[in-house]
Amino acid sequence: MFRIRRIFDAVLPQNRAAVEQVKDILAAQFQQIRKKEIDALAEKLRNPFKTGFQSILFVAEDQNNRVLGFALLLHEPDMRFAYLDYLSAAAQLTGRGIGGALYERVRQEAQLLGGIGLFFECLPDDPNLCSDLAVLKQNAARLKFYEQYGAYPVTGTAYETPVKPDDECAPYLVFDSLGLPPRLRRESAKQVVRAILERKYGDLCPPAYVEKVVASFHHDPVRLRSPRYVTAPRENKTAFQIPADERIVLTINDRHNIHHIRERGYVESPIRIARIREKLAPTGLFQEVKVHSYSEKWLRSVHDSDFINYLHAVCLKLENKRSIYPYVFPIRNAARPPKELPIRAGYYCIDTFTPLNRNAYMAAKRAVDCALTAASSLLHGHLLAYALVRPPGHHAENRAFGGFCYFNSNAIAAEFLSRHGRVAILDIDYHHGNGQQQIFYSRSDVLTVSIHGHPSFAYPYFSGFADEQGEGEGKGFNINLTLPESVDGDRYRQSLQKALGKIKQFDPDFLVIALGLDTAKGDPTGSWNLAACDFLANGEMIGKLHRPTLVVQEGGYNTRNMGRNAEHFFTGLWSELVGARNKSARKSSYSGKGST
Repeated sequence: MFRIRRIFDAVLPQNRAAVEQVKDILAAQFQQIRKKEIDALAEKLRNPFKTGFQSILFVAEDQNNRVLGFALLLHEPDMRFAYLDYLSAAAQLTGRGIGGALYERVRQEAQLLGGIGLFFECLPDDPNLCSDLAVLKQNAARLKFYEQYGAYPVTGTAYETPVKPDDECAPYLVFDSLGLPPRLRRESAKQVVRAILERKYGDLCPPAYVEKVVASFHHDPVRLRSPRYVTAPRENKTAFQIPADERIVLTINDRHNIHHIRERGYVESPIRIARIREKLAPTGLFQEVKVHSYSEKWLRSVHDSDFINYLHAVCLKLENKRSIYPYVFPIRNAARPPKELPIRAGYYCIDTFTPLNRNAYMAAKRAVDCALTAASSLLHGHLLAYALVRPPGHHAENRAFGGFCYFNSNAIAAEFLSRHGRVAILDIDYHHGNGQQQIFYSRSDVLTVSIHGHPSFAYPYFSGFADEQGEGEGKGFNINLTLPESVDGDRYRQSLQKALGKIKQFDPDFLVIALGLDTAKGDPTGSWNLAACDFLANGEMIGKLHRPTLVVQEGGYNTRNMGRNAEHFFTGLWSELVGARNKSARKSSYSGKGST
């Protein structure tokens, strides 16, 4: 078993290791390749247009992250063509379906990028061009493989003419129309050939040779060789759909509904998850994954052990379907809590409307598992993940719960990611993210930014002021952007632009979004007027940061519009973060569908 994933850069340790393995396969399987080209692979990913092409690397990996094969695709966005530079399985692993899976993934990417088709080179199967019988047999097998997909060599040109007269086995130029009628226009082909010879082989092909080859394209449309090995290409299966490795990793708290407060007016209800989920499913943007259970040590990485132990103990003690609300608070003596656990709730809570019940601990712990599972996917090369969870978490502090929040899932995920690089948390809930502010207030490796209603009128009232900027090493690494009671999309985006500027200056390795949908018009816990188009625009703005991004669900309680707003937010975020290479081509395939 293996999976195929795209590697966007060599920043993460796992990506660096994969790139090194790809370089080993290149050296072993392509003996004519120059060492400087192998060494330049990571730089091609980091600086995609340095060579005039965008480099796109795919690897096939087993469950131990061993690279079994790879494909390197080059994209020219102005001329709108894709060129398969290399495709190979590792030594002794050919014939196991790895090459076929990689080629199908390459075709899928080329189709999603749009354009005139996929080009690549293949050594000739003509004995007049290659005298080595063993090599001819290998070449014929490769061309037979590609014919299955309707890919054929270009004929009637000088492309396979050797650069030096004494050389042999100069390659064919092969064209795959990606399931469309194979009408390759002459002028387009000439532009493609010139780009390949000048940019990829510029130090090997003299200008006169390039002109000779380009001028040899006389036929319009360009002629392709008739099928020689396969009578009928296989059915095209690369219809417009988002590849699994480029979808948004989705984790859903499968135990959230055990925490159901049925009292009138309690808006943090299980229907929130269903409303969002039903709108996300038709987009094709998401890949739901299994949630893993994580050690309680991650709770303790941001929360006080006494607080965790108390929540666990009091929830187990409560009768099923019974809730208790804090009502005694330790203003006078915090050092001598009452003996009865239910009465002690006020020692760990910031309000009187966040209940404890038998399942609160279990539901909140599972929300943390979801956030950590999603965060882990970023370490494995995904660019975007979403933890769709309840209860929310951004009001939970080091030793306090409140605002419907028990454990701070986004802060725990940020702490998890901070072991691998710098993290920025952007809280776009209507209410201030007091939890992560308090947890990271003295740290400089995690930047906390919150856009929220001014605490003079918005929960939690006691924090979120602009002058709260951090302390000690964390001075300047906490940013609060407060807004008035009446805010529309344009006004909101002014603050969002400021927030993104601060994050860009911080230059994080990872971005965590505390997503509140309570900024929308009609939310029962907010007063702003953001519409679906505003969520789309906000997502696009955030996506342009181009950082591996984890989104953790926080507030949002208008069940009539929250699903649609979530759909628009993720469409915008994905289109800029993952799909910006050819946004118009991709949008045409999927976007027609439409208190914390």
